[in-house]
Amino acid sequence: MAVSIRRHRRLRTEPADGVVGNERLTALTGTVLLAGFAVEGFTILSLRGLLTLHIFLGMLLIGPVALKISSTVYRFARYYSGAAPYVRKGPPAPLLRVLGPFTILTSLAVLGTGVMLAVTGPGRGSWLLLHKASFILWFGVMVIHVLAYAWRLPRILLGHPEGAARLRLRGEAVRWLLVGAALLGGLLIALLTIHLATPWDARLGGR
Repeated sequence: MAVSIRRHRRLRTEPADGVVGNERLTALTGTVLLAGFAVEGFTILSLRGLLTLHIFLGMLLIGPVALKISSTVYRFARYYSGAAPYVRKGPPAPLLRVLGPFTILTSLAVLGTGVMLAVTGPGRGSWLLLHKASFILWFGVMVIHVLAYAWRLPRILLGHPEGAARLRLRGEAVRWLLVGAALLGGLLIALLTIHLATPWDARLGGR
């Protein structure tokens, strides 16, 4: 009983800055990815003319995707390990909890097969088929994910998630630095691999 009382007091008194900060980091990274994938989707409409941009953006998004996966996994790890603010916040809705692993796996599959396509170049391998199949799965999962979370982004980013007055949290600069570092890391990958688009451009141009 004494242990239960102490745990209850800890759940009430431990500050929630960490969980709110994690939520904002995830939302901020998600906003970057939403814009990035929107442009990436636009390039699909005309791959013959925009293939280089398609590959460049795919490589660039590796950084933000890695950051968003890390922040999401961190939240789940903290919740299931019994960290007070995360327990108090609670898990996502059951459907979104089930959908979470599929969101991560399909995102990794799309990016991974895309990287392999760029590295191996045009050929008779199965990477193109796998890339298309994983994209279809990823798109279906992401439609549900975006519909569930996109409407919450302004509230999370611009105000306290519980509806209180606008709150300045510790670590705001750190979160912006993390997103910036993820983008810079992705940009470095994109710049180092942009030459991999040349064989694909030559193939499409020769059709």
